[in-house]
Amino acid sequence: MKPIAYARPHSLEQAVTTVTSRPNTVFLAGGTTLVDLLRTGAMEPDNVVDITWLPLGGIEHTTEGGLRIGALARLSEIAADPGVVERFPFLSVALWKGASAQLRNMATLGGNLMQKVRCAYFREPGTACNKRDPGSGCAAIDGIHRGHAVLGTSPLCFATHPSDVAIPLVALDATVTVWGPRGERSIAFDDFFPEPGETPHLEHPLADDELITRVDVPALPFARNSHYLKVRDRESYEFALASAAVAMNVADGTVVDVRIGLGGVATKPWRARVAEELLLGKPATTPNFALAAAAELEAADDTHPMNRFKIELGARTLVRALEAVRPQTNPLGGQR
Repeated sequence: MKPIAYARPHSLEQAVTTVTSRPNTVFLAGGTTLVDLLRTGAMEPDNVVDITWLPLGGIEHTTEGGLRIGALARLSEIAADPGVVERFPFLSVALWKGASAQLRNMATLGGNLMQKVRCAYFREPGTACNKRDPGSGCAAIDGIHRGHAVLGTSPLCFATHPSDVAIPLVALDATVTVWGPRGERSIAFDDFFPEPGETPHLEHPLADDELITRVDVPALPFARNSHYLKVRDRESYEFALASAAVAMNVADGTVVDVRIGLGGVATKPWRARVAEELLLGKPATTPNFALAAAAELEAADDTHPMNRFKIELGARTLVRALEAVRPQTNPLGGQR
């Protein structure tokens, strides 16, 4: 690993000034993904700006019932917050199911959203990767791609977005606030992660001199009835093959409102709007869940043999998550 200059600013202004004055500079927060990329040579910055001393942590509960989460809030801190556990249980569960306890204690929310894909070819310099080296090709197409995406794919890249916490956040219509020399701006969560398209190397709309300051989650009362289901090869310290974050409001057996995010099957945190629309106003039955899930996965890319199984797996995962939040009928009468 080559020598890297290190700076530790004490204000947002100083952090941005350091970045703009030094070419090929990256921000460092928890470092749980950046250090790996530096070791492999997948990233080779000349300068690192440590932002861990900036006042960007904390979790605030708004009077309306929403959340304002600082970009430097640790994942373990968010997962254990009583208000998050009570009002947004699928957000808490997604955090607990991500990585190991040691990583959760170090990793920050902002860093998690900015993490790079876990495609082995992206992390192996010398192999073709349009995300790391635009125009070089995609080695995964003819290589090992079992863990890759079937939704939001491109001929140039079909790597899966690895974040767990991003899946309930996209379902919750969260917004990401960023700050830079041109001031502050907010970005809708779904817009923060573009599909790869013709420019897979562009993974977010931030300029080099902007950084995330917080994530805002609007109030959603029925998110108390939510669930995050993660299907993976082993129970711990493994990325999702398929996951679903679901919150559903059911009245008299009918779906009144529903929010769905899918992970493990897409190139970005996937808002399942097709499934949501089909479920609204319909009885909350397993056959209807299956129809909605199949419709969401209908546009899936089935051209890659190793990951084709994810189409059915993604649909089944969504059905199971919906069943988990459906009110259960009490044999003695009523619902529980």
